[in-house]
This record gives sequence, structure tokens and C-alpha cells, in this order.
Amino acid sequence: TINKELIMKKAELVEAVAKQTGLSKSDVEAVIKATIDTITKAVAEGEKVSFIGFGSFELTTRKGRKTKIPMTDKVVDVPESKSVKFKVGKRLKESVAKG
Repeated sequence: TINKELIMKKAELVEAVAKQTGLSKSDVEAVIKATIDTITKAVAEGEKVSFIGFGSFELTTRKGRKTKIPMTDKVVDVPESKSVKFKVGKRLKESVAKG
């Protein structure tokens, strides 16, 4: 289970970045929103978005397939689907490993 006290919410991120940069919270919030919107649009269009040391976002496609429904053995088609994959960068991975 996830400890909800350990989840950083958007408002907390905005506050931390504002404090670190000296920018206003409203400016930081606008930058974060624009960043997320830009990443979302790029990935949706099939672009890979990479932040060296942090990680990369990439659109993946899972091929359609046939599968059996348990208990009935009925075979159904599962259509192709798209998803976003995040690959952790080296620096983030090392930071997490150190604790």
C-alpha cells in the first residue's frame, strides 16, 4: 500500500519549485502546466520526450491478440491499445537507490 503522506501533490511541487527558484507560485504553476501539456501532446503524437538523467516518456503500442476468458474458455479478441512508458534515467535511478 502507498503511504498517502509520501505523495507530493501538484500544490506542494509548485511551492517547492517557487521556493527554490524565487519565482511566484502562479508563474511556477503556469510553467508546470505548460510543461505537462507539451509533454502530453508530444507523446500523444508519437514523439519520445527525454530528460537526460531523469527519464523518458514514450508511446507504446500493444498488439491486438486473442485471449481465453477463464471458466468459459470463450476466445475473445483484445484490440490493439496504446500506452505511455516511462523509463527511469540513470541519475534518478542512482538517487533512489541511495535513499
